[in-house]
Amino acid sequence: MDIASTTAVEEVYTDLDTAQARVAAVDYMALSVPELLAVQSHREQMRCAAQAVDHAVVAALQAQTTAQEIGARNWADAMRARDRLSSQEARRRVRHAELLAPRRSLTGELLAPLRPYVAAAVAAGAINADHVDVIESFFAKLPTWAGLDTLDESELALVAAARNLTPEGLRSVVKRKLYELNQDGPEPDDRDPEPDRDRALVLSKQAADGSSELRGRLTPQARAIYEALMVKYAAPGMCNPADEHPCTSGTPTQEQIDNDHRTLAQRQHDAWETMGRLLLSADLGEHNGFPVTIVATCTLEQLEDRAGVADTHTGSSLPVKDLLNLAAHTGASCYLAVFENHTPIPLYMGRARRTATTGQRLALFARDKGCSRPECTRPAADCQAHHAVADWRDGGRTDITDLTLACGPDNRLATDGGWTTEMRNGRAHWTPPPLLDVGQPRTNTIYQPQLYPTEGEDGDGESNSPTI
Repeated sequence: MDIASTTAVEEVYTDLDTAQARVAAVDYMALSVPELLAVQSHREQMRCAAQAVDHAVVAALQAQTTAQEIGARNWADAMRARDRLSSQEARRRVRHAELLAPRRSLTGELLAPLRPYVAAAVAAGAINADHVDVIESFFAKLPTWAGLDTLDESELALVAAARNLTPEGLRSVVKRKLYELNQDGPEPDDRDPEPDRDRALVLSKQAADGSSELRGRLTPQARAIYEALMVKYAAPGMCNPADEHPCTSGTPTQEQIDNDHRTLAQRQHDAWETMGRLLLSADLGEHNGFPVTIVATCTLEQLEDRAGVADTHTGSSLPVKDLLNLAAHTGASCYLAVFENHTPIPLYMGRARRTATTGQRLALFARDKGCSRPECTRPAADCQAHHAVADWRDGGRTDITDLTLACGPDNRLATDGGWTTEMRNGRAHWTPPPLLDVGQPRTNTIYQPQLYPTEGEDGDGESNSPTI
């Protein structure tokens, strides 16, 4: 039965809310263990089946409008703004909807989902979102020569397996099936336009102690370059931070070699750091108006005590003692913004120029730390100076009190996406367009959690905001 009228839909969801209230009122402590396990399984089946409704809602939205028309960068961004989902979960829901929701042709004809067997299993509550992800990992790695019959048979087989296995168990099935289909591996093809598409270098998020993991996959050329550099800079006695005067050029002394008790892995780490210092000692220009070097901010007390943690414009944390060591032993200029006293750097340019000066960008970093749009995690290095009070084309002024940091996508939202910005007490307030406005916070507290409103506050009374 199709329910199309607004009134009918409201009645259905009113009944659902009523039923949910009754379910929540059940005294589950009165049930036996077998009964509780049965209820638990029933609820899981209902939770899985409800995903099919979510897919239909997303598909209906996409059929009627675009994310940009309602003021979002994409549909995942819209779901994050309205429903406070994580970026990963929002992207997954949109991706699943595109695969599993019914489609319509250009002539309005109803079409089956791209993954019809998966969609049917989800609608029946037989498999969950993690199962769907594992099945999609199979299709992502399927050989390009696989025909439609192979696709159809594989989907049917994997869904049958998913009905009886956990996602972890299903991964083993996927691995075995991929091997059966492609035992000899891909055929070599010299015409491949990107033979090194798997090249990568990924820096993890910082751990509690500030350290990070580096993992990657190097091309033959990159490896040759890396090895040539390591032969010199990772040799025993070279680039040893334990030495009073580490050897970074020429040949280390025999004493430095004999006193070097580092492992090869440690020597390679120290060599990598030294090469970075040497690179930063050159004039590398600017990126987004910031000098390509270490830009950090801390309090005067931290600086005097040589303790605490400084924030860098790339979004990482750096112990103040390490920052001072870098400044003392690196040939590069390290920019340090300290919350005390004022400098003669011009911060008010009026209509004299459209773009922010380097001094203004450094001051914006010290105040905003990163993109000022609520929930955005892009650091200052990825941001532009945004005219928050009035756009330059509308007579806005390039004054520090009128500027804020905004990453490129969010800057465009404020220009063409229906978002509006204003400055209050030295902080940028972002107001979303009506269809995205669910009363969410107007300011970004990710980089300044001490300013997050307490229970009962609306986030507008921010007299304790840092100002410039």
